[in-house]
Amino acid sequence: MITATHYVMLSLVLFSLGVIGVMIRRNFITVLMSLELIFNAVILNLIAFSFRLGDLTGQILAIFVITVAAAEAAIGLGLIIALVRLKDTVALDEANIMGG
Repeated sequence: MITATHYVMLSLVLFSLGVIGVMIRRNFITVLMSLELIFNAVILNLIAFSFRLGDLTGQILAIFVITVAAAEAAIGLGLIIALVRLKDTVALDEANIMGG
């Protein structure tokens, strides 16, 4: 039988991989994918606890997190396009030119 503990452990693995990806990688696209892993870990926890408690609040919050993730992806794509136009690379070390 799969319990909430299994979902929490899977979420922990996803969250850990996301944090490691954000800290280690220097490619802008990889960092954005790692942030998506972190968002997915949060969504998994919200839905698992919502199901376990029999409340819909966690599932409603998960919809808001998905919305924020979609906005983050759109903004990230715009930043990637701007960075490629300016520097012809997606390396985060070169992104300091966009600072105001």
